[in-house]
Amino acid sequence: MTHPFVAPIQGKVTPFTRAGTLARYLSFARCFAMAAAIACLAPAALHARITPAELHAAATPTSDPTWWKHAVIYEIYPRSFQDSNGDGIGDLDGIRERLTYLQRLGVDALWIAPLYPSPQVDFGYDVSNYTAVDPQYGTLADFDQLLATAKQHQIRIVLDMVLNHTSDMHAWFLESAGSRSNPKADWYCWSDGKPGTGPNEHMGPHGLVVPPNNWISLFGGSAWEWSPARQQFYYHKFYKQQPDLNWRNPAVEQAMFNVMRFWLDRGVAGFRLDAVPTLLEDVQLRDEPVAAPGRNAQGDPLLSDIYTNMLPEVHDVLRRLRVMVDGYPGDRVLIGETYLPNTAALEPWYGGASHDELQLPMDTLVGFHTEGGTINGPNVSLNLPHLRQTLTEMQTELGSNWPLLVFDNHDNPRSWDRFGDGVHDAERARIIATILLTSRATALMYYGEELGMTTHTPARVEDVRDPIGITGWPKEKGRDGVRTPMQWTSGPQAGFSTDPQTWLPVGSDYETINVATETADPRSLLQWHERLIELRRSNGTLRNGGTVMLDPTNPSVLSYLRTAPADSKPIFIALNITARPQRLRVDLKPTGIHTTAIRTLLTDADSLASATSLAEITLPPYASFVAEVQQQSRPAPAGVRGGDR
Repeated sequence: MTHPFVAPIQGKVTPFTRAGTLARYLSFARCFAMAAAIACLAPAALHARITPAELHAAATPTSDPTWWKHAVIYEIYPRSFQDSNGDGIGDLDGIRERLTYLQRLGVDALWIAPLYPSPQVDFGYDVSNYTAVDPQYGTLADFDQLLATAKQHQIRIVLDMVLNHTSDMHAWFLESAGSRSNPKADWYCWSDGKPGTGPNEHMGPHGLVVPPNNWISLFGGSAWEWSPARQQFYYHKFYKQQPDLNWRNPAVEQAMFNVMRFWLDRGVAGFRLDAVPTLLEDVQLRDEPVAAPGRNAQGDPLLSDIYTNMLPEVHDVLRRLRVMVDGYPGDRVLIGETYLPNTAALEPWYGGASHDELQLPMDTLVGFHTEGGTINGPNVSLNLPHLRQTLTEMQTELGSNWPLLVFDNHDNPRSWDRFGDGVHDAERARIIATILLTSRATALMYYGEELGMTTHTPARVEDVRDPIGITGWPKEKGRDGVRTPMQWTSGPQAGFSTDPQTWLPVGSDYETINVATETADPRSLLQWHERLIELRRSNGTLRNGGTVMLDPTNPSVLSYLRTAPADSKPIFIALNITARPQRLRVDLKPTGIHTTAIRTLLTDADSLASATSLAEITLPPYASFVAEVQQQSRPAPAGVRGGDR
């Protein structure tokens, strides 16, 4: 059957549009060419730090079958994906019931947010037992069945591993907090404080004391909490119910490595490491310097985090962890939650040229930027210079390390809202999907992203479940809006649950934005994702080709070439980032390609469905276009080769 996004298209493709809602809340984030041709394709203003050798290397096709390099990884927030027992909360059996859908979509691996027993203060990121399943999600037997059934669907399971902290209800912390002399007394970060008085004063063994420094919690207030039993403060980077582990204690490292072995032995494919840059703190407990005047949504001063984030010793831990994980067969993977200031800062998290730390630290710079957009005004954050710059850096500044690209997760407003304009949201969503799935990178998706699920921020403080929204209201409204139940059908509770009281309300647009409706609509965003993923999986160039950015001074169109490995053909991608038609005259000669003949593989524009030449094409407003260049791969000219990557 001919797909409506692939030439030829029968009839007119009706735009799939819907007004988006921008959530007001704080994100956690903040070539195949000769040297002369490279200079033409990459002006100094764009690539001031990038050398011709780096561009050559980025353009060189690869040949590495390692599964995670070509994977589509799909994040599931287990409370919100599928409720199998009618209690209003998603569970493991619910995920298992939906594996056929995930396989049809083309997912290679599931990243499941924390499923361990937890008081649910931070909805699973406060772990009270690392080697069990929270009863509201199921049992270890349910997990084993999910793992086995997922394998039958050719889907791997990656678990979220919370290394930085535990729950204050974890047995380790209860023992540690009991006295200063118990076997786990040094498993967390304790301090006597310093003499003083003030809002956080307490009577210690030798008089009134206050916290030892000015460190603040990411979720508001002092990062130090008083323990009456020990007569000491403990440190918590996040909520006070999430005390930080003391990773300078070898016993803590051994215990956490054993936890991970427990799950690796069961067959998980790897881990996404939560908040991994924050594992260690300054041993001198020095005050953080002030980063900027003013205060944040919780009313705290704006401080740097140089003493509580990205300390060099964290890399020693990761190297030891990598040795342990590499001892298992099957290319187990370590994914890092890494919000970093620039692309070059990612390389050390791979282990640099040694490649001995994380295989996939997340590149959040491309997908979570807000340049050009505003919170309350028109959102114009589909920022072409930023996208071009960061995508180029992603291909050139990581050496031979492999990128991980992501636009959505459980902590940030959904990309539909961040990149939408309220009029062309669907077209913009297809642009984002095209970038994600045609780039030379592992692709990370978030449940519902493929449908165009939107952010549904609570309108009243009494409806907020996320503690950061409760403490920060109204400036900070929390993350509930991106964690609403998966929208499966137009029926009650969107097919998520039989319980009318779901843990969070179902999004108000579920009657039109759901799996059933979009499965029946060949023009839907869901089917656009399915076609892109299938193309990514089946096409040798999209799997292994290099990348050359084209026309880098064009203010309206993002275009790039995926260079072809042997026995394949190059792929040309063009994305109109504007509401106006854009005429292109594409010259691929500098890349060694001397034909303009193409075959359309995928487009959402009727006028491009039968395009046969790049000599002159016109992209309709917000059009996405993927075409195969009709020139067989050939060896690059001498001096062009960048070497094997």
